[in-house]
This record gives sequence, structure tokens and C-alpha cells, in this order.
Amino acid sequence: MTLGRRYFEDLYESGDDPWGFRTRWYEGRKRQLTLAALPRPYYENVFEPGCATGLLTRELAARSGRILAMDISASALLSARAGRPENVEFRRGAVPADWPAGFFDLVVVSELGYYLDEEDCKQLGDLAASTGGDLVAVHWRHPVQEYPLTGDRVHHIIERSAADHGLARLCRHDERDFRLAVWSHDRRSVGERTGLVGR
Repeated sequence: MTLGRRYFEDLYESGDDPWGFRTRWYEGRKRQLTLAALPRPYYENVFEPGCATGLLTRELAARSGRILAMDISASALLSARAGRPENVEFRRGAVPADWPAGFFDLVVVSELGYYLDEEDCKQLGDLAASTGGDLVAVHWRHPVQEYPLTGDRVHHIIERSAADHGLARLCRHDERDFRLAVWSHDRRSVGERTGLVGR
């Protein structure tokens, strides 16, 4: 069963940063690795479902024309909107049900997929792969009892969706704690994209 709004609102009632996004070195380092893994320096149109309090959103905003950031929790969005960059729109919604229309240059699925059950996660993967030029996913790998899926299972599902929709995996970074991967419709490496290879 996919975890619903009440689960997340209960977490935010215990504090406005329940995962320590602002204070943990682990979280800051993971955000920097996520940003460094992106194959392009700039994206015109970005979708970030499950944005939580918007810390990654703010850092993506410096490399984006426009970001649509979505979260299921009203409490999280209240924190996220404080000091919001002008090019970010925060919207309340749950994926896959509230997936927005249109195509995005980049879809960011960060610490989200394991809250979904298998069916919803497959829909998430299919939507992300079919509506995004580049797709990045990053997830905690250790099991959590109340989560329907593990991070590794989420990445297996997204990997299949990416392949089904013609995306190539450009990179994968595995640590004991988390897995990060990037897929793209543009199969060229960063070196090829920037003229370092094939001149």
C-alpha cells in the first residue's frame, strides 16, 4: 500500500525537518552528488515530485529556467515556500495520480519511490521516463519497516521503465547507504555532448 498524506503530516508534526535535511552532512553531501551527476549545466523545465522542504529544489533553481516542485504534505510545502526562488512553483499533490501534463527537460525522483507500492512505483517510473528528457533517481538503500519498497527495488523498477521508453543509463553511483542513477534520451556522454570526444 502506498503511504498517504497522514503519514507525512504526522512526521512534520514532530518537527519541521524530520529527516535532518538541513543539518546532516550526509544529506548535504548527497544533494551535491546529485547535482554533480546531472549531464547538463542548465535545464529549462524541471519537475521534482516529493520535494519535501525544498532544499534540493533551491539548489536546482540555480541551474533551471523553471521548476515545478510537488509534495503531498502541506506542512512540508509551507517550509519549502519560505524564501522560494522566483523560478520555482510549489504545488500540493501526490504521484503518480497528480502527475502534471507536459514534457520536462529533467525529472528528479529523490527519496520518493519507496513510499509507493509496486504498482504505483511502476506508474511513477513510466511517467518519469516518458515525460522527461533526463531522469535522475536517488534513494536510501537500507530497509525501513513501514516503507512498501526498498531503494534498490525502486531503482530496478525505474531502470526497466527507462529501458522501455528508450532512455540510456548515463551513470550509476552506489554506496552502502544510497544509490544514484541518471538516464537520458540523449545517449551521448558529457564528454561527447561538450565536444571533448569525437572532435
